[in-house]
Amino acid sequence: MARFTKVEVFHAIRAQLGEGPCWHEARQSLWWIDILGQKYFEAKITGAAPRVLTSSQMIGAVAATESGGLIAALRDGIYLVDPETGGTTPFARAPGHDEHQFRFNDAKVDPRGRFWAGTLALDGRRSQSHLYRVNGDRSAVNMRDGVSVSNGLAWAPDGRTMYYIDSPTRIVQAFAFDLENGTISWPRPVITLREADGWPDGCCTDVEGCLWVAHWGGAKITRWNPVSGRLLDTVSLPVANVTSCAFGGPRRDQLFVTTAVDPERAAVEPEAGFIFRIDPGITGPELATFAVTPDGHANRAKR
Repeated sequence: MARFTKVEVFHAIRAQLGEGPCWHEARQSLWWIDILGQKYFEAKITGAAPRVLTSSQMIGAVAATESGGLIAALRDGIYLVDPETGGTTPFARAPGHDEHQFRFNDAKVDPRGRFWAGTLALDGRRSQSHLYRVNGDRSAVNMRDGVSVSNGLAWAPDGRTMYYIDSPTRIVQAFAFDLENGTISWPRPVITLREADGWPDGCCTDVEGCLWVAHWGGAKITRWNPVSGRLLDTVSLPVANVTSCAFGGPRRDQLFVTTAVDPERAAVEPEAGFIFRIDPGITGPELATFAVTPDGHANRAKR
């Protein structure tokens, strides 16, 4: 039975390709991005108009750092971002990444504070992209080859399982996750979507270990038991291209959902590109933050 009591527009600010919502605990604000519009948005939950910062290149994802700033996956690499000005400082270059053929897409901080970021091919070619792990010592390690469109990342509350989405496969995979070393093994499918469901995009977990998945082309968010593969709940949205979701708010009891504009549906989707807020009836796990460290392993995380 659905727990949700309310779905509403959080901000009617239109992104061409809204993505990457993340709660910044130190600033008590929600951040999200417009990949194609090359913009960052920051909003308090009070309802005040969002701040908008511009980027010189496409932004794949953004996350909070331990020092109160931001780390971002931009088209050509990983940068630290000043949350006041949007100014960037190069942080890491991924081995083999060619910004003329690929760009970074979704990214998340793992429970030990490492930044995982994947890529996609600009010409749409399949099985040529990668998933990287960025450590606090500025190193970047290729963790997975043969990816088509690297998307959702999430971890189980105990940190021992990582969930990962390569969107064209329509499959959510689970990996055994080594917390200490930041390595993955034993991939297995836990959720497989039908064609009518669209494509899995961004995702997040709640404190019960259930997985929330955004459906590109499916006009919905779904909640799953990833152990049994059982669909638990569905939340419909008035936009076909639902891109990602994240828990936020001071108690992490609100679910924020980003969307994108489909030019062919613009006339019938006036809220496309807006960011929505759902009352999910459950909270998200404690949040990890990225920190610069000498060895890249012992990053402090709250989770």
